[in-house]
Amino acid sequence: MQTLVLKKRTIIILLIVIIIISSIISFTTIKTSIPKLDYTILIDAGQGGIDGGSVGKTTGKDENFLNLDYAKTLKSIFEKFNFKVRMTRTTLDGLYDITSKNKKKSDMEKRKNIILQSKPNVVLSLHMNSFPLKSSRGAQVFYKKNDVSSQSLATSIQEIFLKNLPLAKTTPQTGDYYILNCSNIPSVIIECGFLSNPDEERLLITEDYKNSVCYSIFLGFLNFLSKS
Repeated sequence: MQTLVLKKRTIIILLIVIIIISSIISFTTIKTSIPKLDYTILIDAGQGGIDGGSVGKTTGKDENFLNLDYAKTLKSIFEKFNFKVRMTRTTLDGLYDITSKNKKKSDMEKRKNIILQSKPNVVLSLHMNSFPLKSSRGAQVFYKKNDVSSQSLATSIQEIFLKNLPLAKTTPQTGDYYILNCSNIPSVIIECGFLSNPDEERLLITEDYKNSVCYSIFLGFLNFLSKS
């Protein structure tokens, strides 16, 4: 019990230090000697293979590529602070069985198996949004209805989004999605922005904005831990 209390205190102190440092210098210059923490983060890059997802109207960048790019950046941030990270995919290929008649179902079942085998503490599924109304924009987090832990995780990330990202949605929303329902692990879907909005599309493909989104997710996770 004492060890668990000390770990939680370490996380809270880490949160405070990072927030203070981030207001002074770029996150990319931060070095740390923080001891390895007993938390595993599962990062799920949505789409893959023949399922390219949404496509930016201006740049032609698809969701498959951007989800993976953001996932790799987020992974490097967590690892920089000595968290253990697992990913559902590390290439642009889909996870489905190539011989499967229902590749979407095959892909999602593979993601579920990876999640269950990895036994992570949280699942962060990254996506890019799209909507017929081009004016729609803003990062948004989704969680499973009546799942208190997932709601806390989603709220913690959305709070940081609201502080750091232009026009982020005010509150997280519930969603009935396979990746949220396939386990009892605290899980969220993070829609990083709208590729259907030309202005946000241009932001989403930049290195600076990608870093802002990913560091905001990381701070949101620490925010979640500080409340746990």
